[in-house]
Amino acid sequence: MNTSLRKTFFFDRDGIVNQRIVGGYVTNVDDFVFIPDIFPLFRMVEDAGFLTVLVTNQQGIGKGLMTEDDLTTIHTMMQKRLRNETGNAFDDIYFAGERDLSSKSGCCGDIMAGSRRKPSPAMLLEAHEHWGIDFTASWMLGDSRSDAEAGRAAGARTILVGDFLPDEADIIVPSLRALLPLMPSLLVAETATNISANTSLSL
Repeated sequence: MNTSLRKTFFFDRDGIVNQRIVGGYVTNVDDFVFIPDIFPLFRMVEDAGFLTVLVTNQQGIGKGLMTEDDLTTIHTMMQKRLRNETGNAFDDIYFAGERDLSSKSGCCGDIMAGSRRKPSPAMLLEAHEHWGIDFTASWMLGDSRSDAEAGRAAGARTILVGDFLPDEADIIVPSLRALLPLMPSLLVAETATNISANTSLSL
């Protein structure tokens, strides 16, 4: 690991920090419901000396369902609660507010040129420009393939929460709770090769 660079733990938001609204968007603080297991997990990451960075797609802004000020209000509340529960909050937050114009949404073929949305690694690379990040010692945690794709494109190791194929991330777990007992080993491991890529633990 390059000691002049910082090891970083990147977090997706919806489905990791807070409950995802299936088919909808978190547009205000009342919609934002923390996943309880994020608090002990976040504390472990902080205690291990990782920089903590949130990278989140928020196309509700691009769709006109919320404003950047609405998002700031949500994140201010989120940061305050994290500090109250763990003693720390995210060191930095990056969001992509543009709409998804990928072929999956039936629009414009490949993701539009210049998009910062994951699976583009743009937000992770912006964090590197500001903080100086050692991606080989860093992790990207998310609950969608686009999270893992962004992490891998930047050179980070990847964790996916949910039902995924074994080769879609370095670590796959069914829930944050299942991830908790693995965290001490992950946070000290120089590589992920000694840990199963298809971890399957029950609650």
